Amino acid sequence: MKRPTIADIAKEAGVSKGAVSYALNGQPGVSPQTRQRILAIADRLGFRANSAARALAGAPAKVVGLALPRPPATLGVEPFFMELISGLEAELSTRSYALLLQMVAHQDEEIGFYRRWWSESRVGGVLVCDLRVHDARVSALRELGLPAVVIGPPSAAGGLASIWSDDGVSMVEAVEYLAALGHRRIARISGISELAHTAIRTEVFTGVCARLGVSAVTVPTDYSAEHGAEATRRLLFADDRPTALIYDNDIMAIAGLTVAQELNLSVPADLSIVAWDDSPICHLLHPPLTALTRDIGAYGVHAARLLLAAMDSGSGNGPDDRPGDVHDEPAHLTPRGSTAPPSR
Repeated sequence: MKRPTIADIAKEAGVSKGAVSYALNGQPGVSPQTRQRILAIADRLGFRANSAARALAGAPAKVVGLALPRPPATLGVEPFFMELISGLEAELSTRSYALLLQMVAHQDEEIGFYRRWWSESRVGGVLVCDLRVHDARVSALRELGLPAVVIGPPSAAGGLASIWSDDGVSMVEAVEYLAALGHRRIARISGISELAHTAIRTEVFTGVCARLGVSAVTVPTDYSAEHGAEATRRLLFADDRPTALIYDNDIMAIAGLTVAQELNLSVPADLSIVAWDDSPICHLLHPPLTALTRDIGAYGVHAARLLLAAMDSGSGNGPDDRPGDVHDEPAHLTPRGSTAPPSR
């Protein structure tokens, strides 16, 4: 999509470019009626006044945008995003790029920020997290032609460049490990079910458990410690309670360990626990948590490099001019004290 200019507004309004400039900058020189007409046309075309100054300067914005559809408190408790942002900043700083971080409540708000950033020339490209199975953000970014990289599986990226690690490989490794220890009732406390990577994990978890003859159940949550604890209690109060739990992030796994200890269950004698996305906190608990480990900081570095390559090519999001997808190293199991054979 072509970014609107002062000339476009002037042509539609039937006035000079100078008059448009006066109206947009609140300067005298046009009548109130003309000013209102110009502002209405500018708003309809998606124009922002400061985009003109950037265009005249001839320099693209050395800023990368990241809008996260999570509550702001997420950054204070979710190690994944802290480590991801650390990796992004490490790479962007080598090219004197800044990271513009925006927390949003929902997808419509996020798309609104993309349109605003594009119209104001505020960012040169964006990173997209928490990809959903059918994601409206993908089509919006393709329409704008704003360089974008999806941090998620290419199967749901809609042709946008993507960086991903194969969650299916990691899930198979975790379940096979627990089954080899002798567990035959394994439950998974998952993240948001509509997310593309969650859907992949759920499908693989169900399939590998069926192949190994293991009873399997998945309980979706919102990734929070509160929901993780609630789901853990429901599972542990069941008559056929699982002997092993796999959590989709470390925050929920830590909450689950606390619940098990409150119920006087011994970990790992009565219950084994596996956390996804290892963090330093997992090492400090008693017992330390078995976890699916990957270098999330390096993941952020690679994501930033991929986006900078897309921006350097001057591409939008067409199949012929975007960089190729990057298949990053999957998470691998790090056994620790929270897993053992089930008690007989």
